Formats: sequence, structure tokens, C-alpha cells
Amino acid sequence: MTLPSVETFERAGLEAWPGITVQWDGNWVRRASGGYTKRANSAQCFDPADDADVDLRIISASSWLIVNGAKPVFRITPLSAPALNQALDQAGWVEIDKSHLYAMELGAHEPDAEGRSLSLLDPEFLAAQQKLQGHDDAMLVRMRALLAVMAVPACGIVVHRDGEAAAAGLMAISNGIVIAGNVITDPTRRRQGLGTAMMRTGLAWARDKGATIAALNVQADNPAGKALYQSLGYSHQYDYSYRIPGAPK
Repeated sequence: MTLPSVETFERAGLEAWPGITVQWDGNWVRRASGGYTKRANSAQCFDPADDADVDLRIISASSWLIVNGAKPVFRITPLSAPALNQALDQAGWVEIDKSHLYAMELGAHEPDAEGRSLSLLDPEFLAAQQKLQGHDDAMLVRMRALLAVMAVPACGIVVHRDGEAAAAGLMAISNGIVIAGNVITDPTRRRQGLGTAMMRTGLAWARDKGATIAALNVQADNPAGKALYQSLGYSHQYDYSYRIPGAPK
């Protein structure tokens, strides 16, 4: 099977991890979600040829993000217009969080005996995410608000050990592509196969729901995460990063 194009993956990601407030400007999209994750609080170009009035659109997108409670951030992918990158370079925007998109054809996976699939707003899933991610109550409120607007088939996964949440993540399906996110393991229980158990449980759920492709985002400086996903069959598809304004000179 040939895996989908960059645009197909990016549009699936747009649906699977939406913004609470969204505005399109041609083929540029702006998303704001109270500051929870850069992906849902950033601007992004979906067409390399959409490069008219780049400087003005950078200013407009930045102002829109600030007005909607987010910091100025651009998500840069292979779809970004070269003129956008050049303008950001000239304006002194810096690159952060170099990352990869990994994907694979979705085969059969065996769920963990102590894994559970829950609704995204289930108190058990939210409590597991808060505990394992180390979120304070304010951050949990932001996360919950974003999860509440997700309109695609999605679930939260929690794997237990000794009666406690030991690993968690979420799965969201768009156009047959299941995208994993918020993957986290109890730091005191690492190297016990819990991340693998959680992922397999979620991928089994997604296959049952009709997904045929699996994808996820992983930071370039996360060797443990990359090793985990490669062991499951994921492979590197393309790179992306974020740009933020540099410090004033």
C-alpha cells in the first residue's frame, strides 16, 4: 500500500487535532485553543503556491493569534510556501521543536489485557492524563476544552498496572487515518513495555473502527519515542517544525 501524501496527512491532523477557534485565509489556516499545544495554537500554510502578500499575512495571522489568546506561532511543513519561510527568516523568527511525522499501514494489533478505551471526556481518562502529564488544574481545563470540540471518531486509552494508570494516550480517526496523540507513560515505570501496550490497545480500537493507516507526530529529540514507534512498524514520512518570533535586538 502506498501511504498518503503530505497534504492528506496534514488535513487529517487538522481534523483529528482541531482548533477551538479556526479561521482560513486562502490556503493558510489559523487555530487558537487557549494555548493548549502549539499545533492547535498556530498558523499554517497548506499550499506552497499560496504566497501572495506574505508579510502582511504573517502580521495578520500573528495579530489574530494574539487576539484569540495564543502566541504567534507558525507550523512549517513541506506544504509551506517558500516565500513564507523566507519572510520569517528575514523577520528573525526562530525554528523550534523540530519534529517528524511517522506513519504505517495499520495491521492487526492485540490490545493489552489491562487497557481501556474511553470517551475523551471520561473522568478516568482525564485523570490519567493529568497525573501522567503533570498538568495543573488550569492546563486540564484547557485540554478538556480542546477535546470537547473534536468531531471525528476518537477515544482515550488508559493502561493500568497494579490498579493505577501507567500509560495513556488518545486516538482520533480522520479519513481512515488514525492519529495518536498525548502519548505518556509513568516515568517511574519506563522500560516495561507500557507505551507499546497503550499503542497496541489504541491501534486495535482504530482498526475495529475502520482505520487503515496510522500516523503520529514525534519530536526529533525524542529517541525513545522514535524507537517505540519504529518497533510498532511506523516509519518516517517527512519533517516539520515551528517558528516563533525571535527576541528583539
